[in-house]
Amino acid sequence: MLARSAITTTTRSAAPALNTLGQTRNMATLKEIQNRLKSVTNISKITASMKMIASTKTTRAQRAMNVARQYGQVSNDFIKQADVKVAGDAKELIVTASSDKGLCGGIHSSLSRYSRRYLNEHPEAPLVVIGDKGKVQLQRVFPQNIKYSFNQIGSTIPTFDESSAISSVILSDKSIEFDNTKLVYNKFVSAIAFETSEIENYPISQIIEAPNFKAYEVQEEVLENLNEFLFANSMHWALVEGHAAEMAAKRTAMENATKNAGDMIQRLTLQYNRGRQTVITNELIEIITGASAL
Repeated sequence: MLARSAITTTTRSAAPALNTLGQTRNMATLKEIQNRLKSVTNISKITASMKMIASTKTTRAQRAMNVARQYGQVSNDFIKQADVKVAGDAKELIVTASSDKGLCGGIHSSLSRYSRRYLNEHPEAPLVVIGDKGKVQLQRVFPQNIKYSFNQIGSTIPTFDESSAISSVILSDKSIEFDNTKLVYNKFVSAIAFETSEIENYPISQIIEAPNFKAYEVQEEVLENLNEFLFANSMHWALVEGHAAEMAAKRTAMENATKNAGDMIQRLTLQYNRGRQTVITNELIEIITGASAL
């Protein structure tokens, strides 16, 4: 009898300890959920603010893009009407126009994939990269092809002075052997879409030899300046349109991040409420059980 009573006493004394342990685990879990809920809520506020900022920048970038696109299309029309064609043995320089910042989806990866495909077919083509994101992705595979890399371009809307400076550095370097230039950039299609495209730039020797070039009656003294202007104009078009596509992609990325954070907040809130309800129910059961025992 003594041993049986001892066992009963031990069992009864161990039960509250197990209940206390269960309550501690529930409270710890609820505390973790509450902390995570606060963290996700703060992230949601940050992404919503970044979305508003990107929306404002997208509007400004689109206005600048429309102006740069008009000048760029005039240059393209001039090349088409002059019937300039690529020479069969022409060496091409590829210029990849990316940027320094991320948080904009796969906009830099598409440029890198496009450039890698071209370099796989032309492994000795020189490469110029604008932006740190494109440089990091391309130098892992083609470090020997990179001749120049530029950064701090595109933090705001690219200016024609920046485009002219880049063009002057490339054209004045006689160590890079090339005839044509292929500008790889992201073409702005809509607020939620872009496509990787290219702009072809030709040397002045090929422009002069074009069949319809004599109709323009351009003086020989300004031919070199015309070549530099066409290259800088195409460079500016690629940079500005790529900047607009980047801002639109960043707005879309922040919008998706805000939606995902909102969905996570709903799930965590539901999970927290269920856990809290379970704790309250267990406490009520213990109170009712204790009152019944008395």
